[in-house]
Amino acid sequence: MQPPIYNHHRLPPAGAPSQQQQSNQQPSVLSASSNARLNEFFDLIKNEFEQVGQDGNVWKAQRDEYEAKIQQQINELGLIRQSLYELESNHAKVRQEYEGEIARLRRELEARGGPGGGPSGPSAGGQTSPPDLPRPGNDERPPYGNSLPGPPLNGNEPGGSRSPYPPPGGIIPRPASTDRERDRRNRERAIAASNVPPSPPVHLSDLDPDNVSRELKKEGGDWQAMWSSQMRKQLDVALVHTLEHETVVCCVKFSNDGKYLATGCNRTAQIYDVKSGGRVTTLQDEAANRTGDLYIRSICFSPDGKFLATGAEDRQIRIWDIKQKRIRHLLQGHMQEIYSLDFSRDGRFLVSGSGDKSARIWDIEKGLCVFDLRIEDFIHNEHGPIDAGITSVALSPDGKLVAAGSLDTMVRVWNVQTGQQVERLKGHKDSVYSVAFSPDGKCLVSGSLDRTLRIWDLTGTKREAEILAPGSKDIQKNLGTCQSTLNGHKDYVLSVAISPDGQWVVSGSKDRSIQFWHISTGQAQLMLQGHKNSVISIDLARSGGYLASGSGDCMARIWKYEPYSGRE
Repeated sequence: MQPPIYNHHRLPPAGAPSQQQQSNQQPSVLSASSNARLNEFFDLIKNEFEQVGQDGNVWKAQRDEYEAKIQQQINELGLIRQSLYELESNHAKVRQEYEGEIARLRRELEARGGPGGGPSGPSAGGQTSPPDLPRPGNDERPPYGNSLPGPPLNGNEPGGSRSPYPPPGGIIPRPASTDRERDRRNRERAIAASNVPPSPPVHLSDLDPDNVSRELKKEGGDWQAMWSSQMRKQLDVALVHTLEHETVVCCVKFSNDGKYLATGCNRTAQIYDVKSGGRVTTLQDEAANRTGDLYIRSICFSPDGKFLATGAEDRQIRIWDIKQKRIRHLLQGHMQEIYSLDFSRDGRFLVSGSGDKSARIWDIEKGLCVFDLRIEDFIHNEHGPIDAGITSVALSPDGKLVAAGSLDTMVRVWNVQTGQQVERLKGHKDSVYSVAFSPDGKCLVSGSLDRTLRIWDLTGTKREAEILAPGSKDIQKNLGTCQSTLNGHKDYVLSVAISPDGQWVVSGSKDRSIQFWHISTGQAQLMLQGHKNSVISIDLARSGGYLASGSGDCMARIWKYEPYSGRE
């Protein structure tokens, strides 16, 4: 037996791998290859991620640049707006001084025995202001007017003024006192020779209150009404309440039952009791941005009187639960200010009009937009497409048609069932600021900055909407025609309405007057004066008998009108 030291194994040759090592080496090679591929993929992913990150930084920088430019433009617009306010204020002061000088010269002329012994008429230096009413020199314009796209409510535009009053530098020289005396005497001789009385003024706005007969004039403490001598006196009118506000009253609206009146101002909506004139409630969104102004441009009660819809300059529509004084729905989607709202008669839908060239129909229960009616047939001039921002909307009584007035002078009508535009009513020479349907839905009245109202016959359009089969889009278009044009205002027509009996059209104007027109004849029945600034909004109670007006003088007024009984 050999010693243990000799019991040894043979060593393999140097550098020759054992079988076990050979078996382990093959997977190791494969693993190294896979790791290399994974590293390549990771590198690719990493490079792509870095590239995306770089692109994101570029996009972010571009976005920041655009936002900075937009903010800069907003600031520039604010400066322009402030400059316009200052120019308007200076213009008003100069005009007031100019009219004060004219009044002084007139008194001096009368003291010298000139043609001022009797009531002064239009030939003695322009139309005389009514008693107790401010002269045009005190015209403080609504501070929010410039935010409306296109021709603003206060009549100012960059680079010029659309005010009907002559600028201080453009004063027309008047004849000397001797020339005036000679002209007056010649005129009197001509009238005496022909024995023909002078023709009465064509328009109510041309009347001299001092020369109107007592039977055709009614005066209150700070208001007056004048009737036309061209038609039989059919209406009587009286002031019921004057509601003072802290800011411009942009909109007024009666509840369906006529018991309440809602007004829209800067940041707040107020509800008043029509009978007593007392304020019932004030609604204000405390969560709204408190920077700058936030005028409520449109307001509307739901038919059941439980909710109040308000549209504001922040592009949002708030549906208020009046009893709870809280917002039930916040309707968002418009890209510019909300200028007009109208509920359907069943209260299920709300139509809104915005400066973004669209009218939207909202489902009130769901708080969702169900129709987006957009203006696509733009009007062009030499500078390109004209702004077609919507200033006013109205829903027909049967809920089948939506009418919209816009800045491009057009009145458009859509069929609610199909969403198709069925009318483009052309005739106004300037922006249309207000539209309203007649109670039977066969007529539409529009008011424009061209100082006129137009009454449109939509009988054919209404009939087409009634016979249209569900799901059908085969509908006749452009059946509406202009029935009549109402002239008589001296400045922009800003708001229109039709009485519940369909007989009277009522209009409010920048000339500070409210006029009643007979819808069949187109003749003016009476003119109300009392506001000290533009009559921005009017509304007639559907229950009948009441008229509301909102003005830039920070007043809302409730008037009562009724058939004339023959007794004063």
